[in-house]
Amino acid sequence: MSDALKKEILSLREEINRHNYRYYILNQPSVSDSEFDKLFKRLVQLEKENPHFLAADSPTQRVGAPLESLGKNVRHEVPMLSLDNAFSEEEAMDFDTRVRKFVKEEVIEYLVEPKYDGISSSLIYEDGLFVQGSTRGDGTIGEDVTSNLRTIHTIPLRLRMLQPDKNRGRSVPSKIEIRGEVLITKESFRTINRLQAENALPLFANPRNAASGALRQLDPSMTAKRKLHFYAWGAGKVEGFNFDTQLEILEQLQEWGFKVSSDLMLCHSITETIERHHQMEKKRSELEFELDGVVIKVNQLAYHRELGETSRHPRWGLAYKFRPMQKTTRVAQIEVQVGRTGILTPVAILDPVELGGVTVSRATLHNEGELAEKNILIGDTVFVERAGDVIPEVIKPVIEMRSGKEIRFHMPERCPVCGSETKREGAYLYCISLSCPAQIKGKIVHLCSKKGFDIAGLGIKKVDQLFEAGLLKQVSDVFYLRKDNLVQLPGWEVKSAQNLIEEIERAKRVTFPRFLYSLSMIGVGSTVAKIIGQNFGSIEELEQSSLERLTSIHGIGPELGTSVIHFFSEKRNQNVMRAILESGVQIEFSRIKSKLAWEGIKFVITGSFKTFSREELIQRIEREGGSVTTAVSSRTHFLVAGEDPGSKLIKARKLGVPVLTEMDYLEREKSLAQL
Repeated sequence: MSDALKKEILSLREEINRHNYRYYILNQPSVSDSEFDKLFKRLVQLEKENPHFLAADSPTQRVGAPLESLGKNVRHEVPMLSLDNAFSEEEAMDFDTRVRKFVKEEVIEYLVEPKYDGISSSLIYEDGLFVQGSTRGDGTIGEDVTSNLRTIHTIPLRLRMLQPDKNRGRSVPSKIEIRGEVLITKESFRTINRLQAENALPLFANPRNAASGALRQLDPSMTAKRKLHFYAWGAGKVEGFNFDTQLEILEQLQEWGFKVSSDLMLCHSITETIERHHQMEKKRSELEFELDGVVIKVNQLAYHRELGETSRHPRWGLAYKFRPMQKTTRVAQIEVQVGRTGILTPVAILDPVELGGVTVSRATLHNEGELAEKNILIGDTVFVERAGDVIPEVIKPVIEMRSGKEIRFHMPERCPVCGSETKREGAYLYCISLSCPAQIKGKIVHLCSKKGFDIAGLGIKKVDQLFEAGLLKQVSDVFYLRKDNLVQLPGWEVKSAQNLIEEIERAKRVTFPRFLYSLSMIGVGSTVAKIIGQNFGSIEELEQSSLERLTSIHGIGPELGTSVIHFFSEKRNQNVMRAILESGVQIEFSRIKSKLAWEGIKFVITGSFKTFSREELIQRIEREGGSVTTAVSSRTHFLVAGEDPGSKLIKARKLGVPVLTEMDYLEREKSLAQL
């Protein structure tokens, strides 16, 4: 009887997966909803009555139990680097010129893909089974959101097993990291925001923001309700399977059960890719998902390794952005916002206008100089656009529509928050008081942000409340909050207070770059914080650093160096840092090596290896500053030869290129690392 039950359960799973594939991937349902529901309920019943037959890849297991907290950090084996941006035809042509410096071919194939405005994510499959999913994060480390990704119907829990490929010997890789975008449709976004408004909850800024919120829900069942989609666009690490082109990857992903854009186009010149960009820009408003451009990738994967990457971007790809969307609206008022560094910023309060699926009612005017240069008056009709399709910005007034009743705005002589005097530095006006509530609250929110100490639960509203209650008077007070004080405030229960205290304790172990970022030094964002953090082994060393020492670091100029030195020289800042450290905060330091082991060395790899896969060897070499090319030449420094090396070994010997065995390579790597 058990064999018959098992056979029926397996048959139902296979049938349901087949119907899901036709419904979610092909958009060609073959049964009615009622027929599908009947099959699904039957499977649920059988698995409930026979729990020993339950499996992780069953279609009934998409929604797991609520999480106590969001997932652990996940390190991407192959970094998820962001693409460099282009905003004009000239910049796209420059990209082609850069590619041709490395690729000496008359015709270079480019694959043009839609650039979806969503949340980049990574999915790990082992022998075809989905085992882990994470967000892109900072490109190196993401967040484990496996349970929530399992709720997305366009993510197969098991890759569709097809007939083994003659050239590859198997139907799925032993391990593969599949990359793509988690998206929400424009229609679903409008529905979600309508429900948010009806329940007096904050509105999401755009579909990407709504998708991100859904993916980070503690309860997977809430994620499932958001109707998320996943579109695959590439692969990271692959074991037991080979690809030759980017197009081949996407075609194979579609066969395995993934949604892949139907708007792909293989182009044979940069002129053709630019034309495709313009075509997609014209049809963007007709598509169900938000696009902010197209992605251009060199199609041949062999050239990807030839081209390599910079510290931030791969050289084989480009994000060619669309022009920002523009509309007209009226400036109802101009207000002044005081930021965490004391800068006074004029902000236009607009008559609400929908721009690219988002309702815009505020837009920055940057500073007094720009306000005067653009000649924007209160009451003006103005052009508004979302810069990069994200940040609303006032472009210019429509002079012809002025009635004469418009009013010129003047920046205040005193801080609108604390009443202190203001001073001018270049184009900006500053509040001179370090005790200004707006600055302190802004600094606290910044310290608790994702790129800082990452303390969930201390957003601007909670910080406002705790500041008004006297529990937060300076930045370091965050680490001295007590549960007994929190529970006395409106809206705080014992559980929520305890959760925040535990979150603060968890956050007390922080990397040096995150610590530096959290201090709100002028000019020090996350990238600069990483650069500084990698070049100093302690706070004391940085505090005692000279301007000459700072500016000797690539990426740190005189103005930025002066800002850092000024920050550490102020007694108030020293006291705040001391208070933070005395609360129990521990900083993890990781100074980079002065020289990478393989810096400037060119390798060619041939054969197979026991200690590592070819992809792992390439990563090891590139991580230490070396580069890997596909062809042996007189410029090759080393050939690393494994078992069954082939013709590359013969050519290397002919050219006199040194040959390293697997053990030779490991010994050299080890000895160089110890220098």
